[in-house]
Amino acid sequence: MKRNATAVWNGSGKEGNGHLTTQSTVLQQTQYSFNSRFAEGVGTNPEELVAAAHAGCFTMKLSFVLGGMELTPESLETTCTITLDNGTITNSHLVVTGKVSGATAEQFAAAVKDAEANCPISKLYNCSITSEATLV
Repeated sequence: MKRNATAVWNGSGKEGNGHLTTQSTVLQQTQYSFNSRFAEGVGTNPEELVAAAHAGCFTMKLSFVLGGMELTPESLETTCTITLDNGTITNSHLVVTGKVSGATAEQFAAAVKDAEANCPISKLYNCSITSEATLV
């Protein structure tokens, strides 16, 4: 499987702007700029997209890990926070809440750690990955 996305940038780093388009067209010439990355401008930014990729991949992997334990999640919700420090992504922090009938807190915590270590996006990152888990 191969997936792609295209970035187009016009102008200087600070005054310029660009757009992103994904193969699926979920992003279709979606704006990004210096302000959307480093301030509160309109548009997306690479760190936000990295966070979305990690949250999505981790949550799907967690569902598979739980399934391997013969547990079916009713719901899983993950927020990922990416830390950019001095030009380097230093941390990806995952906060997950799960509603999984029949699961113990220990089982859920073990499944979270497994998914944290083994989702493909976690394997891609070269940074600290941390997580918090709550079973409801």
